[in-house]
Amino acid sequence: MSTVLKTAMLMAAGLGKRMRPLTATRPKPLVRVAGRPLLDHALEKLEASGIERTIINVHYLPDTIIAHVKARKSPMEIQISDERDKLLETGGGLMKAAPLLGDTPFLCANSDNLWIDGPCNSITLLADLWDDARMDALLLMIPHAHATCHGGQGDFHMDGLGRLRRRKPGHIAPYVFTGVQIMSPRLLVDPPSDIFSTNIFWNRAMEAGRLFGAIHGGLWFDVGTPQALPVVESVLGYG
Repeated sequence: MSTVLKTAMLMAAGLGKRMRPLTATRPKPLVRVAGRPLLDHALEKLEASGIERTIINVHYLPDTIIAHVKARKSPMEIQISDERDKLLETGGGLMKAAPLLGDTPFLCANSDNLWIDGPCNSITLLADLWDDARMDALLLMIPHAHATCHGGQGDFHMDGLGRLRRRKPGHIAPYVFTGVQIMSPRLLVDPPSDIFSTNIFWNRAMEAGRLFGAIHGGLWFDVGTPQALPVVESVLGYG
């Protein structure tokens, strides 16, 4: 039976250093790609997947993001997790937002990646594959060869059951994390500090054999630099 996802977290607090100079006057989630801000691309995906409530964390130029989402017309409720006093990284951001996320599995997505669904809705795919008895996190993965504009060496290996293990230093891994995942609130405990990466949660899940992956069957773009924008828009046929 498919898991019903009602809540999502959009990570939107980063400084966007690699996207400068475009982020000198705007946060990276508001950089426009194919005619719309990256944030809107992500929010539209959540809305189309039946998400009812989304928490967005903010730090850099936070008022611009807050004003932008207030001006959007959407049935989806949006709440802000304000990190303007201190940038908490991804794990710390999740811990701060934990009281808003509730006690059921939730979707977590980076607001600065762009993906196009393949034969099925990728968020629905994750929900269909989620098994709360076996999983603490389920990450949407793209084959390394299909990760457009991504310059890394891959993130994970995946076994036949979908369990993930990390790339070894100096090696290339076949899968890249798309920035989209389902997480259990069980993971959001015992933070090592105020500021830390989601990798801490993944490591705990991996050690317990509860970190899994699902393969994205559509397009995915690492929109990390100004140089990536024309490449992405060309693939999308924009302009």
